Amino acid sequence: MKVIKGIVAAPNAHVAIAIARFNNFVNDSLLDGAIDVLIRIGQIKDENITVVWVPGAYELPLTVSMLAKSQKYDAIIALGTIIRGGTAHFEFVASECSSGLSAVAINSAHPVTFGVLTTESLEQAIDRAGVKGGNKGAEAALATLEMINVLQAIKAL
Repeated sequence: MKVIKGIVAAPNAHVAIAIARFNNFVNDSLLDGAIDVLIRIGQIKDENITVVWVPGAYELPLTVSMLAKSQKYDAIIALGTIIRGGTAHFEFVASECSSGLSAVAINSAHPVTFGVLTTESLEQAIDRAGVKGGNKGAEAALATLEMINVLQAIKAL
């Protein structure tokens, strides 16, 4: 029986982080959490991390797709915050962002981790960016590290 389990150290990996500027007061905390995990736990060198700022969460799938096509990165983390408002806009942006990022991962065979908060309120977003509910940017970075190693192990079979 072969069992593949990902480890989190990936010192030679190159990782891109695509992050939305909209709601940056929350997203800055997600970014801090992701970078901390990549460097401290993943042992990735600072120069192997690229951060790309985009206007909002809707622009993340296109940006992540271009980063994947560049073949310069072992994985890509998408970070952003979509907070429900009084219109249906939330559903459209959240749905397109999620399905777009999933399509990039499947079509490019690159790990793309979803660190995009979809919350009912600003308070929920703040809590999930490091106050009460952990830091979803850090969690996305951990998943990224594991997926880099899982895919490398699969390719080595």
